[in-house]
Amino acid sequence: MKSEVATILAAARPAGWVVEPLARQILAAYDLPVTRSAWARSAEQALAEAVRIGYPLVVKVVSPAVLHKSDSGGVVVGIKDPTELAAAFGRMAALPAFDGVLLDELVRGVELIVGAKQDPQFGAVVLVGIGGTGVEIYQDVAIRMAPLSRPEADAALASLKARALLEGHRGAPPVHREGLIDLLVGFSEMAHDLGTRVESIDCNPVFCSPERIAIADARIMLPA
Repeated sequence: MKSEVATILAAARPAGWVVEPLARQILAAYDLPVTRSAWARSAEQALAEAVRIGYPLVVKVVSPAVLHKSDSGGVVVGIKDPTELAAAFGRMAALPAFDGVLLDELVRGVELIVGAKQDPQFGAVVLVGIGGTGVEIYQDVAIRMAPLSRPEADAALASLKARALLEGHRGAPPVHREGLIDLLVGFSEMAHDLGTRVESIDCNPVFCSPERIAIADARIMLPA
């Protein structure tokens, strides 16, 4: 396991999970594609980073005490200007154990979930399926043992009921299939490498477009 990843996991153990900016650092350490983002701990820093990333933005609270950000008012999508950003920062600063905000570029595409967990019998297993807010409704997923080969990753995608969304539905262009396979293979190798040091990893949504594949949210839970 990479030394910087071990350091992040050790520091996160008291909370039991890795806050999103640090989870993104772990993904980036394994060369997985994440959306362009910045961790801002002050309103001034947030305004400066917003200029670099570009509006519109997604703003998310960073706090070890706020696991479910949407349920706590800790996510705002479509921030259009500095006034809206400053207001969002002010509201989130009132949340418990506030440690800044994550500014994230706003991207579009087919939404997938890519996840992993430790199975007592099989070790690391990887899940891919239709993601976003519909993940619990559609329950359209494929589960494979890690690590995955490229043919195994491609077969997992082909097994999804909603695979037409990836292949180009009603005239829409297909998503970047090779990039998506790259992500699944790399993610599965990461899950295998981390092993029992993590309990689960959830990336949802993963945005898939013809041009790119990008992880827009990540959560890493640690074993008790």
